[in-house]
Amino acid sequence: MEESLMANKITLFSKNNCMQCKMTKKLLEKAGADFQEINMDERPDMIDYVKSLGFTAAPVIKAGEIAFSGFQPNKLKEII
Repeated sequence: MEESLMANKITLFSKNNCMQCKMTKKLLEKAGADFQEINMDERPDMIDYVKSLGFTAAPVIKAGEIAFSGFQPNKLKEII
């Protein structure tokens, strides 16, 4: 699974009805970032993976060795 996540530079783990997820996705799209989105409501099997990274709330952004949660524009700009 880790290899498939690395195929894209940035992976956004999101959930439905999550305003911070929507804001994060919008920022990534506006910046033209190469990212994939995984909706954990549609892929509940990914919840354990996100928890293994140490996160319990969406959105979670993973880019290589970097991972963080929440809408953090400054961190997003650093990885784009």
